[in-house]
Amino acid sequence: MEENIKHKTKVGAYWQFFNQFSSYGMQFIIGIVMARLLTPEDYGITALPAVFYAIAGIFIESGFGAAMIRKPELTEKDLSTAFYYSTFVGVGCYVILYISSPWIADFFNVPVLSSLIRVASISFLWAGLRTPQSIILNRKLDFKTPTIVSLISTVFMGIIGISAAYLGYGVWALVISSVSSGFLSLLLIWLFVRWVPRSGWSKESFKYLWGFGNKMIATLLIDKIYLNIAPLIIGKFFSPVQLGLYNRSQNYTQLPTQQLVNLLHSVTFPVLSKMQDDNELLSKSYQRMLRLSAFITFPLMILMAVLSKPLILVMITEKWIACVPYLQLMCLAMMWYPIHSMNLALLLVKGRSDLFLKLEIIKTAIGLAIMGITLPFGIIPFLVGSIFNSLICLFVNTYYTGKMINVGYIRQMKDMTPSLLLTASMAGVTYLFILSVTNIYLQLILGGIVGVAIYLIGSYLLKFPELEDVKYMLSRKR
Repeated sequence: MEENIKHKTKVGAYWQFFNQFSSYGMQFIIGIVMARLLTPEDYGITALPAVFYAIAGIFIESGFGAAMIRKPELTEKDLSTAFYYSTFVGVGCYVILYISSPWIADFFNVPVLSSLIRVASISFLWAGLRTPQSIILNRKLDFKTPTIVSLISTVFMGIIGISAAYLGYGVWALVISSVSSGFLSLLLIWLFVRWVPRSGWSKESFKYLWGFGNKMIATLLIDKIYLNIAPLIIGKFFSPVQLGLYNRSQNYTQLPTQQLVNLLHSVTFPVLSKMQDDNELLSKSYQRMLRLSAFITFPLMILMAVLSKPLILVMITEKWIACVPYLQLMCLAMMWYPIHSMNLALLLVKGRSDLFLKLEIIKTAIGLAIMGITLPFGIIPFLVGSIFNSLICLFVNTYYTGKMINVGYIRQMKDMTPSLLLTASMAGVTYLFILSVTNIYLQLILGGIVGVAIYLIGSYLLKFPELEDVKYMLSRKR
C-alpha cells in the first residue's frame, strides 16, 4: 500500500508542480509587467476590500470540499446538495456586496471602490458552480485537468490584464482581468467534467456536509479575518500607497509558499485521507512530507530575502524600492507557512475540524495581541512582530499532531533543523557575495546561482534524504 500511495503522490505532484510552475510562473511574469504599468496606489485600492471577498468565499465553499474528499462513499445527492447550496450562497454574497459597496467606499474614503466592488463581485455569481466538478477531479486524483484549465485561464488573464493596463485603464485592469479569467475557468471546468445535478436537495447529505463544514466556516472566518485585518487597518489609517507596497510584498512571499501549500494539500490530503486509520503509516508519510516541505521552502524564502533589493529593482523598478524591507521581513515569517498548513491538514485528515477551530481561536488571540502592540508603531514593527507570531503559532499547531500520531513540536523541529542550518549557511555566503558585486543584475543572477549551488552541494555532501525524494519525484521510476 505504501508504494502505491507513494506512486500516486508522485504522479499527482508531477501535474500539480507543472500547474504551479506554469500558471503561477506566468502570473508572476504578468504581475511584473503590470506592476511596471500600474502604481502602488492602484494595487492598494484593489487590496482594500480583500477581507470582504475572503469572507464571501468562505461561506460559498463552507468546508464542503474537504468533507466530500474524505467521505468514504460520495453520492450524487452529496454533489447536488453542495451545488445548490454554493450557488445560492454565491448569489446572496453578490447581492450583499453590491448593496454595501458605497458604505465600504465611504469607510476607506475611496469613491471609485464602490464601482470596483460591484464589478469584481460578479465572480461570486458563478463561484459555486464549479464545486462538484473540482471534488470529482480531486477524489480521482486527477490533477491533469485542473492544470490545463489553470494554464489556459492564466494566459487569458495575462492578455486581458496587460492590454487593459497598457491602454490606461489603471486599477480597472486588475479587476477586469480577474473577473474574465474566472468566468473562462468556469466554462473550461464544465467542458472537461460533464457533470450536472441529477438529484434534488438532500437534507441527509446537507446534515453530513454541514456537520463537518460548519466548524470549518468558523475556523476559516477567524483565519481570513485575522489575515486581512492588517491590510484593513493599513488601508484605513495609512495611505493606499503604503497598502500597495505591503500588498506587493505579501504577494511575492505568498507566491512560493501558497503554491507549495496548494501542491502539498491537493496531492497529500486525498492520499493521506486513504490511510487515516493507519497511524503508523500516516506518521511515517507525514514526517517525510514535512521534511521535504522544509527542504524546499526554507532556502527559497531566505534566498528571496537576501536578494530582495536587486529582485525588486530589476523586476518592478525604483518606484517600488520602499517595499524591500517589507519583503525581507515577510519572507522570515512566511517560510513557516507550509509547516503550519501541514499540521492543520492532518486534523482534517483525521476529521477533527473541531480541533482545527480550537487552534485557530488560540492563534488568532495571540496574533491580535501582537498586532495590537506593534501596528500602532508602524508597518515595519508589525512585520517584525509577525515573525515572532509565526514561531509561537508553530508550537501551538504541533500540539495535536503530537497527540494523534506522535509527531509533535520537538520531533518536527528535529526533522527540520538540518535544512534550517544549511539554509542559514547558504544565506550568509550569498549575502557576502552580493556585497562584493555592484551591478544589480549580476547580484540577482550570480547571487541566485551561488545560493542554489551552495544549498544543493551542501545537501549532497551531508546526504540529506530529502534530496533523494526530489530525485525520485523527478525520475520516471515508478
